[in-house]
Amino acid sequence: MHTVGLLEQALNVASQLGYQVRQEWLGGSGGGGCEIKGRRYLFLDLALSPADQLEQVLDTLYRHSEAASLAMPRELRAIVQEKKAA
Repeated sequence: MHTVGLLEQALNVASQLGYQVRQEWLGGSGGGGCEIKGRRYLFLDLALSPADQLEQVLDTLYRHSEAASLAMPRELRAIVQEKKAA
C-alpha cells in the first residue's frame, strides 16, 4: 500500500480511538496527538509530506495499547508493531 493509503487507514484508526482529526497548516513546526479538556485531538500538519504526516499519526497510535485490538490493514498493523518494537 502506498503512503497516502496508509495515512488514510491510520487516520481511520485514530478516529476509532476517539481522536478528532484536525488538518491544519502548521508550517512544518508541529502536530500530533493531544488531549484537551478530556477530548482527544490529532493535529495533522499539512505543510509536511505524506510520509511525515503518517509518522505523526503512527506516533499517536503507538501510545495507545488499545490500538492493537482495532481492525486495520495487515501492512499498517505491521508498521505500528514495528514502531512499538523500536
